[in-house]
Amino acid sequence: MINRIICWFSCGITSAYATKSILEKYKDRYPIEIVYFDTGSEHPDNKRFLIDCEKWYNHAIKIIKHPEFKDIYAVYDKSGFIANRFGAKCSYELKKKQRERYENLETDLQIFGCDNSELNRANRFRKENPLVNVEFPLLDQNLSKANCILMINQIRIKLPEMYLLGYKNNNCIGCVKGAKGYWNKIRKDFPDVFEKMAQYEEKYGAKLNIININGIPTHISLRQLPITAGNYQSELPIVCGFSCGDSAQ
Repeated sequence: MINRIICWFSCGITSAYATKSILEKYKDRYPIEIVYFDTGSEHPDNKRFLIDCEKWYNHAIKIIKHPEFKDIYAVYDKSGFIANRFGAKCSYELKKKQRERYENLETDLQIFGCDNSELNRANRFRKENPLVNVEFPLLDQNLSKANCILMINQIRIKLPEMYLLGYKNNNCIGCVKGAKGYWNKIRKDFPDVFEKMAQYEEKYGAKLNIININGIPTHISLRQLPITAGNYQSELPIVCGFSCGDSAQ
């Protein structure tokens, strides 16, 4: 029995359009909540995009800030841990655990903005979260991220600044799951963020990237990262969301 629909809004393009689709589909049938978890580390333009979306939806977006962690760095300081190959501590604390505290597994229908390139991600979420009643409207409509961008452009909402800067996602600035090309782009666009994460790597003994040295994959720190390493456009999009970090606890 569904008593409530929760649209998990991330200030990303796909979650924004997925939310609009659900409002049109269910607005006269169920109470709908649109929920945004403020990590404290995303681009400040997200606030503008969120307000624009509220006007588009004619529906308020609930902003939830973690009561303990003001940003991703506070998570690292509390845990003494940044990330491993399974996921990131920040995603786990600021998104996944927040969702688990908020959801009601018995009566909620939860909405996620996976596009048609993320079928495997959606299937993995269903498998790992069998008790979650979930819907993926973009998959149901076979919509891509490009489709969502086109439709949002058509209604004259300015895209979030991170997309306009050439990023594939609207994650926290300086996502610890970014690859070499991503971090070299951050080095150029947000040098203060690059420097702060380099300091945090040193503080907690982390090395966020891998390069081949004499044919051997080797973990390196941001300070060791060659400025020419990686090609951001060829790298896979960074996945950050409610299923990240299960093994990064």
